[in-house]
Amino acid sequence: MSPDQTKAAIELLARLVSFDTTSHKSNRALQSFVEAYLAEHGVASLLVPTEDGEKASLFATIGPDDVPGIGLSGHTDVVPADPAAWTSDPFTMREAEGRLYGRGTADMKGYLACVLAMVPAFKRRRLKVPMHILFSYDEEVGCTGVRPMIAELGDRLRKPRAVIVGEPTSMAVVDAHKGPVRWNVEITGHAAHSSMAHLGVNAITVAARLIGKLSEIEQELAALPPDPRFTPPYPTLQVTLIDGGIATNIVPAACNFVFDIRSMPGLDIEAIERRLVDFADNECLPDMRRIAPEAAIAIRRVNQVPPFAADTTSDIVALALKLAGENATTAVSYATEAGLFQAAHIPSVVCGPGDIAQAHTADEWIAISEIERCLAFLHRLADWAET
Repeated sequence: MSPDQTKAAIELLARLVSFDTTSHKSNRALQSFVEAYLAEHGVASLLVPTEDGEKASLFATIGPDDVPGIGLSGHTDVVPADPAAWTSDPFTMREAEGRLYGRGTADMKGYLACVLAMVPAFKRRRLKVPMHILFSYDEEVGCTGVRPMIAELGDRLRKPRAVIVGEPTSMAVVDAHKGPVRWNVEITGHAAHSSMAHLGVNAITVAARLIGKLSEIEQELAALPPDPRFTPPYPTLQVTLIDGGIATNIVPAACNFVFDIRSMPGLDIEAIERRLVDFADNECLPDMRRIAPEAAIAIRRVNQVPPFAADTTSDIVALALKLAGENATTAVSYATEAGLFQAAHIPSVVCGPGDIAQAHTADEWIAISEIERCLAFLHRLADWAET
């Protein structure tokens, strides 16, 4: 690693930050930049676009085409940035006191920039194990963008032997994380004048009963045998959104709420869902339908990112520890795309530059020293791939 390569990574990061890839916007301009950059170095790219073409994941390979390689995976989208809360323009990177400020610098365009800065070095090496570049979209809204790309691995796209997901871990090696599961609950009651409440079915009251059941389940989850590697050391359940009623003098005919569970490896999500559905069907609906036959409760799982536990039969964790100069792995409570790769039988590990404490914050930053550490990690990976 040289100062010139660090400079190249910083310049690439500035370009990546300049693209406003907030999840509700297109990432095609950024991916076009990456395509052109790779083409300049003789690397072809393949895209996995959305049906409307507004977004795309990118896949590229450097090295031999007859063996599976190491996937270097990251997402291109970022969370929203309110300019009023920032000291400077979130999408114009600035450097100050050894830090690089801008939306996505830590989460996780810093890693993308390091991977791209390594492309010339990867090209010069006589790699026996190829490097695969996998840049996705919409990780921040449920890891939805990487799924179509994973579906094509082993078909149109070459399936890696293992994947390193470069989320900001301060270059620690993460071999386990929780997985968010989210449900929407829609309650259809029956409207009536509040003075004639006995003629209506109060959807908010039904929601309260269901939330009470969820609170019971939440307490049970907190009482499970703790896993001290996680903070908190148990699965969590929270109702995060609720909406119901239209006026103070009308029995509310509709109420909707959202809840999620931050699952840990081994938790039976299906059993928890069945408990709530059974309670709704057997305890709530009969009372509702005695007054209004059309009353209903719809419980829909709308997104699920699997919890991650690294494949113990793979050498990717041991390799990552060696490359990072670490002796032990760690676990985190946030989710990454690693759980989805692991579910597709692609051994994975999470290790990348930047501090997760900076993710999603105003004046987000990454230390230049983290960029240097990541580049050193990737150079050691290239050394290993040559042997």
